[in-house]
Amino acid sequence: MNIYVEKFGGASVNSAAAVKNVEHIISAEHKKRVVVISAMGKTTNKLEVIINKWYSDGEFYDEGFDELKEYHNQIIKELFANGGDTSAAVDNMFEELKQCVCSFKRDDYNLLYDAVVSYGEKLSTLIVSAYLNSKGINNKLVKAYEVIKTDSNHRDANVCWDETQKQVDEVLSPLLNEYDLVITQGFIAGGSDGKMTTLGREGSDFSAAVLAHCLQAKSMTVWKDVPGLLNADPKRIDKTVKIVSMPYTEAVELSYYGASVIHPKTVKPLENKQIPLYIKSFVNPSQQGTVICKSESVCPIVPNYIFKDNQILLSILPKDLSFLAESKISIIFSVLAKHKIRVNLMQNSAISFSVCFDENRNLLPALLEDLQEEFNVRYNTGLQLVTVRHYTQDAVREIIKGKRILIEQKSRITAQYLINSAVIGTN
Repeated sequence: MNIYVEKFGGASVNSAAAVKNVEHIISAEHKKRVVVISAMGKTTNKLEVIINKWYSDGEFYDEGFDELKEYHNQIIKELFANGGDTSAAVDNMFEELKQCVCSFKRDDYNLLYDAVVSYGEKLSTLIVSAYLNSKGINNKLVKAYEVIKTDSNHRDANVCWDETQKQVDEVLSPLLNEYDLVITQGFIAGGSDGKMTTLGREGSDFSAAVLAHCLQAKSMTVWKDVPGLLNADPKRIDKTVKIVSMPYTEAVELSYYGASVIHPKTVKPLENKQIPLYIKSFVNPSQQGTVICKSESVCPIVPNYIFKDNQILLSILPKDLSFLAESKISIIFSVLAKHKIRVNLMQNSAISFSVCFDENRNLLPALLEDLQEEFNVRYNTGLQLVTVRHYTQDAVREIIKGKRILIEQKSRITAQYLINSAVIGTN
């Protein structure tokens, strides 16, 4: 049985018109599919605001909650002549969401985050599945957290592959004998502690890759609002080039540096079983797109630009100005690991060690407090990390023109620049 795994991101289901377009894409070709769906539009961002408000102030963000509820209800109104059961189910889910937030003590941000943010995917899949059924596309909605199993490392859980394979074999595979279409959530999973977990921000791609691996799918397709994998974000670079094909190894490198088209963990499960990954446009679904597969080189080879905003640079110095030996660096990494900080760039000298990572104001105070027990710490916020893969001198010159550079690093293929500093804290 040939099975195809496809993933629709937030932009592809951000409105009633977008959901109807998903129905058009699915109905255009008859095949066995598992479709993974993200939260609608910017729902995850809005849920994060609700989470942060509760965590920092102990207040429920009623205005944001009401806006999110109205957004989903408006989509239902435009999709269904009579919302009926779907509308009632969504209203019930929002009541669950509010109770979920208010039931949490404000002492574990990661646990709170996973429990609350998961409602974005629960809502989107409920609506899309119901709409497709209403259009005669018979499908089965499966809860991802009952299939994809992880450890209890909340906000960046690790997949328990043996248990997940067992659940896929026992839950998902039998359904594909009965249904041509199974719909499930991206990003979320079930932890070993019995709680909801998430696979890392933008982790729906990884969810799809996990299922493709376990199902030995013929291919995996990610539907985006771009014509394929571009060498830069078209919102930042005027003239972009579409990559026609790319080897798995290059895709891993790009995702590691933060290419937003691919989640960092997505490629490895596919490469293990030689499953091609297609990146295609939901705006023009008949176009070729990009394929990531077993190949020798990128086609065409051009500079690839990756931008990461809202970066923090942390500079750490021994209080006695002694050399920063390996034992001291080991302490720093243990603190970073404790607070689940993923380092995007690092640099050290004889008496300082600097790391760059994604900004999170909720976690920063506790991180600083732990580091200050043994070190002096300075930090900058509001920075941008620019990575140029397959760089040329002309490409680098253009991208850093007029910018103040804090850190510059180059290898044979990759150049990185941390730019636009403004020191706002010294401890």
